[in-house]
Amino acid sequence: YNSMSKKPMPLVLFLFAIEHVSRICRIIKQPGGHALLVGVGGSGRQSLTRLATFMEEFELYQVEITKSYGSNEWRDDLKKTLRLAGETNKATVFMF
Repeated sequence: YNSMSKKPMPLVLFLFAIEHVSRICRIIKQPGGHALLVGVGGSGRQSLTRLATFMEEFELYQVEITKSYGSNEWRDDLKKTLRLAGETNKATVFMF
């Protein structure tokens, strides 16, 4: 991942992290697969999701929330993601 990514991640993969990556991979490979990852800040949800997305060769669409981010921006981001997944038939992960 780090050799091909624009944003390399210094990851330490211990057994628990590897188990979570394999779970995320299994979930996103299923047709219509989706997950809500919950945990404290700094627990690696985004990093492990990025790694699983790369491993499964999916497209990653990540929303960047700012102070001015509102419902119109949310709707536009959702439209972009659905079009990417639907019109181009690309396997997509939507992360925010």
